[in-house]
Amino acid sequence: MDQTLRQLGELLLGSVPTVILLGLLYALYTMIVHRPMRRVLDERRNQTEGAIERSRADIASADARTGEYEEKLRAARAAVFRAQEAKRRAALEARANAVHEARARAQAQVEAAKAAIEADRAVAEKSLQGEAEALAREIARRVLEPAGVGR
Repeated sequence: MDQTLRQLGELLLGSVPTVILLGLLYALYTMIVHRPMRRVLDERRNQTEGAIERSRADIASADARTGEYEEKLRAARAAVFRAQEAKRRAALEARANAVHEARARAQAQVEAAKAAIEADRAVAEKSLQGEAEALAREIARRVLEPAGVGR
């Protein structure tokens, strides 16, 4: 057993430089390769996640602007519709006014024509009355006249 322990001690003593070299290699690897690589990877991850966050923020902003645009578009369409409706109402009102004025003018012309007809009737009536009286006198004169005198 002594011999085994001695051999084990020699193996351990022989492995000390290997352990020291392995520790030194690990420390150098960590300082030269691992830390810079970890730093680069972390930076890339931050940039990637930052880009993703920025794109999400841009998408949210674009959605908000789209909503505002749609709202403005709805308001503009409503304003155009209101303007068209006002123009339509004004046109209908103007048409109604024109019809009313035309009816008023037509009524005035009808009244003037009635008055003219009435005046013509009165003149014709007086003329006929005068002619009727003249004819009546002429008839009375001829009837009352002796039979053979005028022929």
